[in-house]
Amino acid sequence: MEPLILHEDPRSGNCYKIRLTAALLGLPLERREYDIMEGETRTPDFLANVNPNGRIPVLQVGDRFLPESNAACWYLAEESPLIPQDRFTRANALRWMFFEQYNHEPNIATLRFWLLFVGEANLSDQQRGQIAAKRIAGEGALALMDEHLEQQPWFAGDRPSVADVALFAYTHVCEAGGFRLQDHPHVRAWLDRVSGLPGFVPMK
Repeated sequence: MEPLILHEDPRSGNCYKIRLTAALLGLPLERREYDIMEGETRTPDFLANVNPNGRIPVLQVGDRFLPESNAACWYLAEESPLIPQDRFTRANALRWMFFEQYNHEPNIATLRFWLLFVGEANLSDQQRGQIAAKRIAGEGALALMDEHLEQQPWFAGDRPSVADVALFAYTHVCEAGGFRLQDHPHVRAWLDRVSGLPGFVPMK
């Protein structure tokens, strides 16, 4: 495989899921850090040479650049045990990764960012007005996950997959956004299973 470089802010769960995927697969990954709070992904150099969308993470593969965290995870996991072999189960893994980006991350990750890094006092009136709705939607996502995990130990099939990695990243730090893991016992047990996988690395 070509040299891998992760352009990231280490506080980001979207960046962490790529590091975790690489760690679980034993893939070497060089890290280049940016501070999104200081606008370091909006510089002319970053926009011209890393991602014209001005966002991280970006996985650099040789001289090619792959934005979007779940796409990068899928690239790393291709032809590994983290990608299910069965066609339906593989599509189901994608289903949960889409769920993570559309139902889970916009609510759980956003509240974590707003409350932990920005601070509620620094939010705009529009952002403060969205907190309650994002809390409800995030709790709904966690409840759906808990219901699913009551029936099976992993999200897609009978073994861990890239879908578990994608959902772990922001779920395990969701309490920083005001969510309560104690209300979701099956999610808590699943978090323990993921953190016990060989090669696991913590978020840092």
